Amino acid sequence: MGKRWVATIDLETLEVETDPTFKFKCVEDCGRCCRELEVPLRDEDIEEIEELGYNAWEFVDYDKAFYRGDKFIGYAIKKRPFDDACVFLDPETNKCRIYQHRPLACRLYPFVFIKHGKKMKIYVKMDSFCPGLNHPDGEPITKELLLREYGDIIEEYHAKVVNGSS
Repeated sequence: MGKRWVATIDLETLEVETDPTFKFKCVEDCGRCCRELEVPLRDEDIEEIEELGYNAWEFVDYDKAFYRGDKFIGYAIKKRPFDDACVFLDPETNKCRIYQHRPLACRLYPFVFIKHGKKMKIYVKMDSFCPGLNHPDGEPITKELLLREYGDIIEEYHAKVVNGSS
């Protein structure tokens, strides 16, 4: 696994530079990322899932913690013991039970957003198990796609840069 640059967003002007050769399509009912990845949960993710009626003990794996350097990021989402898939992946339909409220890490995958000053660089994790990477029917990474799928995230960082709190 490695990562590949696919876009850079200027957080002041919202101008976007992209790699026109890369395409992505989430393959419906695949669920491979729900089995292969350890997903970090932010406090906001936990709160939103609890608002759906779940107890944190049902879905938070307190034995697995994520750190960036020495900074604690969060705990992992629990995996089922019988198939090592996310507890929210329905074993019959292979669909996420909380899709509209899934954690940010799930929403972003396979993309990684890294802020560098007033620029946001976007990379794609080139995981060998993901059939959507460079899928022939995939969508190229464009400004329109980024704003459609991740506009709220981009706008949050844009506001911080414009308001001088980057």
